[in-house]
Amino acid sequence: MTTELLSTPAGDARITWHRAGAPTAVLALGHGAGGGIEARDLVALAAALPPLGFTVALVEQPWRVAGKRLGPAPKALDAAWTPVAERLAGDGLPLVVGGRSAGARVACRTGAATGAAGVVALAFPLHPPGRPEKSRAQELLESGLPTLVVQSVADPFGGPAEFPELPAGHELVSVPYGGHGFDVPKRAPVGQDEVLELITGAVGGWLSGLLGAAAGGA
Repeated sequence: MTTELLSTPAGDARITWHRAGAPTAVLALGHGAGGGIEARDLVALAAALPPLGFTVALVEQPWRVAGKRLGPAPKALDAAWTPVAERLAGDGLPLVVGGRSAGARVACRTGAATGAAGVVALAFPLHPPGRPEKSRAQELLESGLPTLVVQSVADPFGGPAEFPELPAGHELVSVPYGGHGFDVPKRAPVGQDEVLELITGAVGGWLSGLLGAAAGGA
């Protein structure tokens, strides 16, 4: 694991690399508005995907690097993310962008413009808790790229049943237990490790299919 600071219009972003031995692609993942790259799903993906040939780059937004407790407005998040994605795309490997919660929204809004091959949206915040009328579905529907959504049935920001019909190329994976952070209550019939394995398996399989199809069409 190595780290790298990258200058952006909003300050320095930090990339933490989890490199594959013989990488076939890079998956860049951003964090949510209330936490960092230590989120359980991001940590699990950073451990599980490199053995499959996918380098994982966990990206900390400048506000987190600066030690601030609250993130800025979406435009500032996008402005900070875009040069990071362009830097990662410059390595010559296919780039897939994504993140959890607010990081998923950033990836959906900016992915096509940065040359990414697809988007991984973990715990996409479809609406604020208890406010389904404040839908953010358009960000997801208009990503312009093949998009994988991994969503818990108990997510207060919107469970799988609340999502609109997704366009061709989008896929929704339902996680049967866990909240917005994919945290599993003790009374659940499955453990935390099993849920994380479901998530990493879904993402790894989707990436393999996406990049295999892209290579076959080249």
